[in-house]
Amino acid sequence: MNKIISAKEAVSFIKSGMTLMVGGFLKCGSPVKVIDELLKTDVSDLTLVGNDTSFVDSDRGKLVVAKKVSKVIASHIGMNPETGRQMNAGEIQVELVPQGTLAERIRAAGAGLGGFLTPTGIGTEVQNGKQVINVDGKDFILEKPLRGDVSLIYGTKVDKVGNISFVGTTRNTNVVMATASDIVIVEAEEFVDGYLDPNEIVIPGLFIDYIVK
Repeated sequence: MNKIISAKEAVSFIKSGMTLMVGGFLKCGSPVKVIDELLKTDVSDLTLVGNDTSFVDSDRGKLVVAKKVSKVIASHIGMNPETGRQMNAGEIQVELVPQGTLAERIRAAGAGLGGFLTPTGIGTEVQNGKQVINVDGKDFILEKPLRGDVSLIYGTKVDKVGNISFVGTTRNTNVVMATASDIVIVEAEEFVDGYLDPNEIVIPGLFIDYIVK
């Protein structure tokens, strides 16, 4: 199966109202080319799942600035003042999730789990509206899986079947997001017209639906 598509073809899978997972930590390891193509469309009302909303002039942050996002689920938004402005003006909904909890909710979805128990957030606003379960005298919050319709992720090197390797911290949320959406699209910084060394592979190609060079 040929998985290689253009950035324009990639964004055709993203429809208004969808939940979109976007990999990256601020500017590190984000699928910038596909995001720029998405900005050219009339897609809106997205639920954006990411570690953060980056900066106003970068990757995920541009989607917020362009008013394509109606809800953000992230661990922090502090580097993008436009996210905070829209939140305070009632133009966007923001769900802040502790960083480890966010990653584990995404991982739980990819692993087919019904949820997991964590003490993080007990006694804080994070606990509000969630089930608390006592185990051996200690309270834990039941956190439920977080799944997307489409994941846009980045890969440092990607081979023709979608196997992915990373350099340094670029793997960040890209790894868990590769397992947690119905459609997974990777943007390759370097495309290998062959196969990666198995020792390099972090994400196996079986999780990847499409590749953007």
